[in-house]
Amino acid sequence: MKKRRVKKGPILVLFLFVIIIVAIVIVLLLPKKNNLTNTTKNTDTKTETKKVSKEKKDDYTLREGEELIDKTKTNMHLTKYQGAYYVDGIMIVNKSYPLDSTYVPSEPYKEITSDYLYGPDYLDKTVMEKFISMKEAAKDAGYELKISSGYRSYKVQVDLYNNYAARDGKDAADTYSARAGYSEHQSGLCFDLNGTNANFLETPTGAWVNEHAADYGFILRFPKDKEGETGYNYEAWHFRYVGEELAKKLYDNGNWISLESYLGVDSKYE
Repeated sequence: MKKRRVKKGPILVLFLFVIIIVAIVIVLLLPKKNNLTNTTKNTDTKTETKKVSKEKKDDYTLREGEELIDKTKTNMHLTKYQGAYYVDGIMIVNKSYPLDSTYVPSEPYKEITSDYLYGPDYLDKTVMEKFISMKEAAKDAGYELKISSGYRSYKVQVDLYNNYAARDGKDAADTYSARAGYSEHQSGLCFDLNGTNANFLETPTGAWVNEHAADYGFILRFPKDKEGETGYNYEAWHFRYVGEELAKKLYDNGNWISLESYLGVDSKYE
């Protein structure tokens, strides 16, 4: 019995047709696959960017030579840089955080040529310029402002504190005067205004200053009833420069928030 011969022509045509169909399908699917891949990559990139941004927001960029010490009670970064302590870039000088004995303002209004100096001319340049602006505004409003004590060097503070301690005793002196190295005056960022009148803010001039000081970046450094936070008695005349943004936060409609409370630090001698 003869075997039937299968014609190969139709099978070959069918095979080629299938290959062509498969090729077309692959071509049609490839762009969609690439687009899906690109979309996935873009989504991953966005997710990664958001993650980095969140981490960066909670981070503090250290300046060259700046040392991270710890986190404060308000979760800010306590650091030390060029002989001074900072909290998220804001210098803090009190009974817990002293300045090095060799510290001087890096950019004073007038050049510091001696290690025994005091006065407004040696304040930080920005501080002095902001004070001059405030003084001119006060004058236009009919009030006169004058710095009675500005920058004080470490050596000046040694003599000043020792004189107070000899006169009133160390414990009493510690409530109103800083030991050498612990005085904010050495930073060049603060000053005593129009003498040392405990009722200064109740005078017309003092009331104007209290209302407008934050507009120039100044805060009342030792507010009333905040002795437990600042470590010092209320001083109606002592103002410190911190910049307008922070000063307006601490103003609190005249009920000044202490710098220690905001930064989350103590002010206590060891």
